[in-house]
Amino acid sequence: METGSPHDTGTAGTDGPAVPGGEEPVWIALPPGLLKMRRLLLVVWLGLLTLATALVPGLLAGPGWAAFALLPLALLIWGWVLLGRNWRSWRYAERADDLLISRGVLWRQETIVPYGRMQLVEVASGPVERHFGLASVQLHTAAAATDATIPGLDPAEAERLRDRLTELGEARSAGL
Repeated sequence: METGSPHDTGTAGTDGPAVPGGEEPVWIALPPGLLKMRRLLLVVWLGLLTLATALVPGLLAGPGWAAFALLPLALLIWGWVLLGRNWRSWRYAERADDLLISRGVLWRQETIVPYGRMQLVEVASGPVERHFGLASVQLHTAAAATDATIPGLDPAEAERLRDRLTELGEARSAGL
């Protein structure tokens, strides 16, 4: 059983990266709109699959075969739980010299992007994200393998973060 709201900001316990000077980063969780969007897409796609799996075998081979519709329904329930766990695992923190992005339930990934290494910060929002009032921030660095994306942010927060990261990146790269 979990305590506290996953929407609250808080400090990382022992599960976050070590911070010089003993300060813990202030982690910011993703807004609940991302979870809502992903769960709705799950219900739509697996709902359609459940209907198709019930109707097609039920009409062609008899009503007993319509029991196969329970498989996509079980996937829907399992996916609902997994999406919630995945959404709660995403968080980010702005520190003095870098941005931390943490994600993953089974395989935890912590990405540290130094402000001076950022080359481009872009805000993207596809049609489904726009419908739900969400945007993603994508960070591009010199390292091609860096996957620094923060999905599901409020567009105003995404733009604020983009502007702040761009400003800090320019200041840090000018000092190199």
